[in-house]
Amino acid sequence: MFVDRVKIYAKAGDGGKGCVSFRREKFVPKGGPDGGNGGDGGDVILRVDPHTSHLSDLLYQPRLLAARGEHGRGKNQYGRSAPPLRVKVPPGTEVRRLPEGGFVADLVTPGSEFVLCKGGRGGRGNAVFRSSTHQAPREFDPGAPGEEGDFELELKTVADLGLVGFPNAGKSTLLTRISRARPKVGAYPFTTLHPVVGAMEFEDWGKLTIADIPGLVEGAHRNVGLGHGFLRHIERCRALVILLDMAGSEGRDPRSDYAALLKELELHNPRILHKPRLVVANKMDLPGAAEHLRRFRRKFRIKPFLISAEKGEGLAELKQALRAAVGAPPAPGFTHEHSALPSSTKNRI
Repeated sequence: MFVDRVKIYAKAGDGGKGCVSFRREKFVPKGGPDGGNGGDGGDVILRVDPHTSHLSDLLYQPRLLAARGEHGRGKNQYGRSAPPLRVKVPPGTEVRRLPEGGFVADLVTPGSEFVLCKGGRGGRGNAVFRSSTHQAPREFDPGAPGEEGDFELELKTVADLGLVGFPNAGKSTLLTRISRARPKVGAYPFTTLHPVVGAMEFEDWGKLTIADIPGLVEGAHRNVGLGHGFLRHIERCRALVILLDMAGSEGRDPRSDYAALLKELELHNPRILHKPRLVVANKMDLPGAAEHLRRFRRKFRIKPFLISAEKGEGLAELKQALRAAVGAPPAPGFTHEHSALPSSTKNRI
């Protein structure tokens, strides 16, 4: 089950109490106070794990409770500090505090840690309060409470490229062809119900990640369909790949599809359209694709990258074009002959 948004309650451990104790042993006169300090409470820490891709674990365990510190004891024995509670989250997780929704952290770097709630400091025992004028103190500190709060964690997929298109445009098929990802593929809308990230590998050991964003529908910016659940995963991508069914195989018009896709992206977040984007015309092997392409180029004055994901045509050149779109250097010895690349990566309506 893919989960990309959860609400949790986090509570760090309280500090242990300081101890009030006096040393009383045979043949030891004037023993004095010997109450030890309490231990510190455990922190609640979010750790960015590159091998985690969703927030499902937190859906079933939404209460994160760290242990409290041990109480101090007599004979100057200090309480043990509690270990931190570390929780794995995927890269790209945003943390906001509820109920006001204030921004707390943006967790992107794999291996990094963020202290969500700090554990309470352990209390002082009465041995600390002893002085030359106060020989038998009975004061102690109870230990500070740990921090707590309600939070919302939201995952925004981290990938170099975002693959955007209407349902059945061929996104999952394309991702299967150019990467090691194996999303479910079928001839019906919303085959992919959650973003799938694939890794494209090159001969010179270079690698790029591409996210298959589930098919959008008109009104997605108003949360129609799966709406924001799709669109927020595009925000972190370095470049966009807009995939069009140029054959219009389901009675769609590629010109209308392209305009509608850009409109939904702009209405959700205008900054998305400032990203480089590559327009890709898929299903060019089907009847009618050439005529739709002619009409499309006449209206938008751009040259889409032509492929057939089903037959594997044009995919080797497309991978190099995608590499160039994010500014990665090409593989040694590669000569790109596709004339549409320089203009298509900067297309704007």
